[in-house]
Amino acid sequence: MNRPFVYTFLNMRKIKKILLVLLVLIVAVGIGLFAYIFHLKPKYGGELELKNLQKETTVYFDDFGVPHIYADSEKDAMTALGYVHAQERLWQMELLRRIAPGRLSEIFGSVALKNDTFFSGIGIEEASDKAISKLDKNSQSYQLAMAYLDGINQYLEEGTTPLEFTLVGVKKEKFTIKDIYNIFGYMSFSFAMAQKTDPFLTDIRSKYGAAYLKDLGIEGEFNTTQIKSSKENLGEYTSIAKSVAALLEKSPIPPFVGSNSWVVGPHKTKSGKVIFANDPHIGFSQPGTWYEAHLVTPKYEIYGCYLAGTPFPLLAHNRDYAYGLTMFENDDIDFYQETNKKGDPDQYQTPTGFSNYETIKKTIKVKDTSDVVLTFKSSRHGPVMNDVLEHLEGKNPIAMSWVYTQQPIQILDAIYGLSHAKSKDDFRKAVQLVAAPGLNVMYGDAKGNVAWWATGKLYKHNKGVNSFFILDGASGKDDITEYLDFSKNPSAENPNWGYVYSANNQPEAVDGYLYPGYYLPEDRAKRISGLLDPKSDWDKETISKMIYDNTSAVVPATVENLIANVNTNSLSAEEKQAITVLKSWKGSHNVADVAPTIYNKWIYLYLKNTFEDEMGEDNFNLFVGMHLAKQIIAKQIKNENSVWWDNIKTNTKETRSDIVSKSFHEAIAALQKQLGNQVSDWNWGKVHTVEHEHPLGKIGALRKLFNVGPFADPGSNEVINNQFFSFSSDGKYDVKGGPSTRRIVDFSDIENSWSILPTGQSGNQFGKHYNDQAEMYNAGKFRKMKMNKEEIIKTSTKLVLKPRK
Repeated sequence: MNRPFVYTFLNMRKIKKILLVLLVLIVAVGIGLFAYIFHLKPKYGGELELKNLQKETTVYFDDFGVPHIYADSEKDAMTALGYVHAQERLWQMELLRRIAPGRLSEIFGSVALKNDTFFSGIGIEEASDKAISKLDKNSQSYQLAMAYLDGINQYLEEGTTPLEFTLVGVKKEKFTIKDIYNIFGYMSFSFAMAQKTDPFLTDIRSKYGAAYLKDLGIEGEFNTTQIKSSKENLGEYTSIAKSVAALLEKSPIPPFVGSNSWVVGPHKTKSGKVIFANDPHIGFSQPGTWYEAHLVTPKYEIYGCYLAGTPFPLLAHNRDYAYGLTMFENDDIDFYQETNKKGDPDQYQTPTGFSNYETIKKTIKVKDTSDVVLTFKSSRHGPVMNDVLEHLEGKNPIAMSWVYTQQPIQILDAIYGLSHAKSKDDFRKAVQLVAAPGLNVMYGDAKGNVAWWATGKLYKHNKGVNSFFILDGASGKDDITEYLDFSKNPSAENPNWGYVYSANNQPEAVDGYLYPGYYLPEDRAKRISGLLDPKSDWDKETISKMIYDNTSAVVPATVENLIANVNTNSLSAEEKQAITVLKSWKGSHNVADVAPTIYNKWIYLYLKNTFEDEMGEDNFNLFVGMHLAKQIIAKQIKNENSVWWDNIKTNTKETRSDIVSKSFHEAIAALQKQLGNQVSDWNWGKVHTVEHEHPLGKIGALRKLFNVGPFADPGSNEVINNQFFSFSSDGKYDVKGGPSTRRIVDFSDIENSWSILPTGQSGNQFGKHYNDQAEMYNAGKFRKMKMNKEEIIKTSTKLVLKPRK
């Protein structure tokens, strides 16, 4: 016998056995992985038993995963809501509840320590404790909130563990009423703008004087399209602004930014019924901000958008009324420079002598390393920022006075009231309970009423005190002198012009007083009012086109002013072509448009060449992310005598034409380098893109699993479809956020009102509703907010929740 042949034969048999074993292992791993993934998916059908249910409750999950909860009592409905909300968004709930008390480091490690230090030191947790101590435990709002928490906690105990919990190593803990208040506290802080703006403006004034501030429009002089109502040298304190901006930018939960809403009254609609539209602007994330749910009991019905971990909807409608929110952008944070007693840093000056700082010690647990013990000080104005932010060591103490932590917090009762109102008057009473954040609460109903009210506890200082700067904390002359009654808040009910709207712009004066704030430029407001005023036959379809509108009413005039300052006789072929494109541009921002690409590059370089020499690179990068940069563009271009035109680093005095022309030439050269010499190829969709990022999607290997996108994105800064971005030198406009939902409630056809979410209902990466709305959202499409039970049953899967015996 041929021995080599035998050896070869035997070796092949071994190889086959090894391959067979490997194949079996691969199949086994595949089956195990499939089983694990299937195990993680939310439960949309079958039966479950829950504790504390009084009667059987049915949940119908429609074709986009929206739960329609039919219960015998509202308490049972809330327990069911907590359970199904948790099975889709438990990871999001976990992150949200950890921000305010400074507990992100427990799961992310020292990378989250700056965030935790800041939020644990600004007083949200203490304000939550104080508010909870005053709650009426027998009230309906409290009882329903506890039922919702019970549903979450039952899922936490018995449901599947989200993949993120396993990857990061999160220890499960029961949710409490304090978590709800801490979530609302973080939401309120992320709404505010003063923490980024006041220190920055103080530094500009300190270095260059009042003339440089005049062109920034800080007194509201740029806000000419107003919402109609019916009725000393402090040193380098931009560290505060930079640090807070960086914290919010890197937060795993996105900040609340702006919003549009308009409510069209019966006389301006085709049907003679109210149409309500709302699209709150929030930083994009995955999963997105809102979870939709529809609750029905014999005595109550609501279809709402819920923030993770909170029991009542911030945006909602039923058959009787609809409501939504935009940002008021009022000033509800003031910064005070305190004066320490010489030789004793534990005491500070007050109008009546020296007082001791209040101190509190906190321990932050940090994953995989030792705990960090921190001591925070507070003055009579509020927490001392030097203790919570970097780069303020050795500087004079700056305290933050914030309405949210200083006024009674009645947010639970307020939002319960909004979602349970029986009339417009009931609704108005609930609005008054919100001390902070400042919101424009929009309202429309089946009886034909339209209204908006600005929430927030508004206040005044002494005449001449400018709250946009860091104030004097020692003398008392800059302290708040008066809190205004709610009747002085801007509002409008059934105005004779037939509609109400808000786009984060300045409201008209009340009793001659123009309330200070950080209002956004008039671009969206001008476009909204310009579309609404002439037309009196609005319907759902035309409103849907308007809410997705990508056209600016302001940029064509700005382009005209820019071009007027360029010598067009000595341009290259590409520069001439770019000018031609801009001259024919009507302000649209569609993905195929070329003009927005040219315009935004030119605008960025105009801002850089105008402001960076005085501000410096870091402060300029901070500036272009603020509302100040947005509102200055259209106005400053017109001002030939602006002090900012001169580059203080050169020996010549530059003019407006010098800066604008230089910026144009640089813009075209940069675009040629970035996108090639063919101007027609410079499409907006190539540079303006969106990716909905999960906190774990920052890790390259996990990006495709957790993130949704990227997509070429229409829209832009300050158009109605506000897909906002920050300028950067690379010419890429990564969209940071936009409409967190688009809702259209039509009271002539209430069961067929429309909504859309940026990605989907679910936070489960393996579920079909993780990203099933993303392409529809980008294309400006909608889906029904179903309310007809017969239709719901036909298009849904059924989960029956039974009382546990």
